[in-house]
Amino acid sequence: MQFKRLSDLAAQGQLRGKRVFIRADLNVPQDDAGNITEDTRIRASVPAISEALAAGAAVMVTSHLGRPTEGELKPEDSLAPVAQRLSELLGRPVPLRRDWVDGVDVAPGEVVLLENCRTNKGEKKNSDELAQKMARLCDVYVNDAFGTAHRAEATTHGIAKYAPIACAGPLLAAELDALGRALLAPRRPLVAIVAGSKVSTKLTILKTLAERVDNLIVGGGIANTFMLAAGLPIGKSLAEPDLVEDARAIIAMMQRRGASVPIPVDVVCAKEFSAQAEAIVRNAADVQADDMILDIGPKTAAMLAGQLAQAGTIVWNGPVGVFEFDQFGQGTRALAQAIAASSGFSIAGGGDTLAAIAKYDIADKIGYISTGGGAFLEFLEGKTLPAVEVLEQRAA
Repeated sequence: MQFKRLSDLAAQGQLRGKRVFIRADLNVPQDDAGNITEDTRIRASVPAISEALAAGAAVMVTSHLGRPTEGELKPEDSLAPVAQRLSELLGRPVPLRRDWVDGVDVAPGEVVLLENCRTNKGEKKNSDELAQKMARLCDVYVNDAFGTAHRAEATTHGIAKYAPIACAGPLLAAELDALGRALLAPRRPLVAIVAGSKVSTKLTILKTLAERVDNLIVGGGIANTFMLAAGLPIGKSLAEPDLVEDARAIIAMMQRRGASVPIPVDVVCAKEFSAQAEAIVRNAADVQADDMILDIGPKTAAMLAGQLAQAGTIVWNGPVGVFEFDQFGQGTRALAQAIAASSGFSIAGGGDTLAAIAKYDIADKIGYISTGGGAFLEFLEGKTLPAVEVLEQRAA
């Protein structure tokens, strides 16, 4: 992927005295009193802002927050708490500007935060009129919000068409570099872990990866559907029988390429879904009619860990069991530790995956952790991300 980078523009002196508009992702969780409960996204936005300021730019930053109604700014939709936290992190005042679309007063070496962009009419529908107005505010547009890259909105797509220069900030560039390394030019073998409750929600991802990867490890309810496709009993486990043929087609597609979808040889079952449920290890062929499969078994975990140890590249999306309950988390723990120990490049994404990484304390051993959520999944599906596509077009 070819796109302009903020770091290159800064190094070349192209930002001095210029008006720089940064679309960040500052959509942080808050409690009922409006206090920020987790500020990772704000901290992650600081490098782009600092780089532009250090290069002598007049900096404007905006983001969405929550799900506001366009044309209305309610107190709970305001970026005021974000402005306060940003000022603490940057060690300088970060004034919050309302009604900014028709003009912003900011001098070189200063930074302002522009109020919640999704309160502007036409933002979500990518209004051309709004995009052109915003483009007139700046000399350089910077997208540093990978989490919204799969949406064509005025601040993620439209403005990039009309701004004099459009580039990627350090966060977005790092995401695209990591995803490109993992999927567009991977070191082999390429192993993907795709887990979750339903095949239907990740069917496109599974089909896309089936054409690319050497081993496609499935987990959770998805694995149960693949076990059905392999003729194994799953008791009363979560599965989608109507997608068994799709699962068989994916297995066949992989086999034709000399690749594989490893089917569990043993599983961990319970009679009920609860934190107190007794964990019972069974061979995959011995699952009883009243069993619920809640994790892969130790033999399967060891088999998969062996594949991960040999991998050149690992893409991880989803825990393979109900890891929130410790007795059904051993499979996810074993795979997490195998990924951490692997010499291959690993990229992980998705909310449950990030929770598992935190639980097993392996964040510093993952090659790249994507915070993109929906954008990460759409990239895995092989979809074009509008906010990335327009940056590629502007780099031509």
